[in-house]
Amino acid sequence: MRQVLAAAVALLLIASGCGGHDRVATTDAPALIAPTTVASATTVASAVVTTTAASVEPSTSTSLVAVTAAPSTTAPSTTAAAPVLPVPEAPPAENTVEPEHLLGTIQIPKIDLDVSFYEGVTLPTLDRGPGHWPGSAMPGQVGNVVLAGHRVSHLRPFRNLDKLAVGDEVLFVVDGTTYTYVVSGAEIVKPEAVNIIDQTPDKTATLFACHPPGSTQFRWVTHLTLQT
Repeated sequence: MRQVLAAAVALLLIASGCGGHDRVATTDAPALIAPTTVASATTVASAVVTTTAASVEPSTSTSLVAVTAAPSTTAPSTTAAAPVLPVPEAPPAENTVEPEHLLGTIQIPKIDLDVSFYEGVTLPTLDRGPGHWPGSAMPGQVGNVVLAGHRVSHLRPFRNLDKLAVGDEVLFVVDGTTYTYVVSGAEIVKPEAVNIIDQTPDKTATLFACHPPGSTQFRWVTHLTLQT
């Protein structure tokens, strides 16, 4: 399943990463490679905490210990369950026309960006503005909020994505609530790097677009974390 998703993601980027007729093929690797800070999904091991009665001495034995004293008021053992993470959907065919579904706005003061973003990542959706990967986390939720956008066509919302530095703010406004994320890092990856949509146990976000501008050879990925 993951191989199928990776192939679909790669085709999606080639079809819509830059958008329009401004795409050109390049064979040279970009001169700048940003530090890699991949936000991959993480499995959180359950932590088991067991509390015993104060009157029972610690034991290294694996046998059951019988207690004949008065009933203990010790709280039952608790297990910290791993969070249930969102599950990104495989993208539809590249020419699919998704219903127009406005989710909110994305604001990036550093690059003077303030535009609407929509549900979906096909070309017709990205022509309207940045698109939210269906099934990925929504702003403010546990998981990875994944958005794709054009760099050289239509509104070109992510044209200056590579100008962002660690600590710069990215604001998502959804249903009247503003969620402020900060840039935690960036990287340049190949189109088949499906791990960029992996979900995380923390509240993170990923913005991606083609790289260099006008080419679909690579993609620029900016990683964000929710400001607390």
